[in-house]
Amino acid sequence: MTQLQENLERLEAAIAVACRKAGRSRSEVELMAVSKTYPATTLAEAAALGLTFFGENRVQEFAGKAPELAALHERAASPIRVHLIGHLQSNKALRAVELFDGIDSVDSVRLAERLNEAAGKLGKRLPILLEVKLSTEETKAGLAPDSAEAAQLLERLPSLIHLDPRGLMTIAPLGVPEDETRACFRSLGAWRERWAAAYPHLALEVLSMGMSGDFALAIEEGATRIRVGTALFGKRSPYTVPA
Repeated sequence: MTQLQENLERLEAAIAVACRKAGRSRSEVELMAVSKTYPATTLAEAAALGLTFFGENRVQEFAGKAPELAALHERAASPIRVHLIGHLQSNKALRAVELFDGIDSVDSVRLAERLNEAAGKLGKRLPILLEVKLSTEETKAGLAPDSAEAAQLLERLPSLIHLDPRGLMTIAPLGVPEDETRACFRSLGAWRERWAAAYPHLALEVLSMGMSGDFALAIEEGATRIRVGTALFGKRSPYTVPA
């Protein structure tokens, strides 16, 4: 058994425990394998174990892997999906839509408009998540949920016909007590309920929250998608920009 197989078995066991604790079915929680900084060969190994949904942080980094993954798409028994989960500059929207099957970090009206334009040019309907900032950390990206920008984006989305809004994403603050982590996840669910009631024309079913260190708490607080990298692939090396 390879290290990745062992890690996946351990991860699935932990997910199952969290689901049982929350009284939820395992089928309610989607696992995204966060493959940022790992090579295309690692994604291929993961796909051979049945993982078909991956998350990447950078357009430029994934562009370097994409050619190697083309054959993987052809061989895979189930479709391979790769979503962008890192911050996206609006001037990279076209390239991102070319490369990715979804963008999970939409945080402005301008970016949404650029993605809609790019998806229209490419004949795609692009799944997106809105990234919501629920911590005070300055390094975190995302929409402040009570901001004018968030309200404008929610109003604007129905007219952006090449986008397919699926739900919300957040990152909990690091190194805080468990009750603060839970409060963050609970807050995302509350905002989803509030926005679903205020904007019934939007389908906001996905709650993407929880990573390697806190996915169990996220599952207990209603996550429908967790994003796991190091617990699955091991310690990652820092990303270096290609020369």
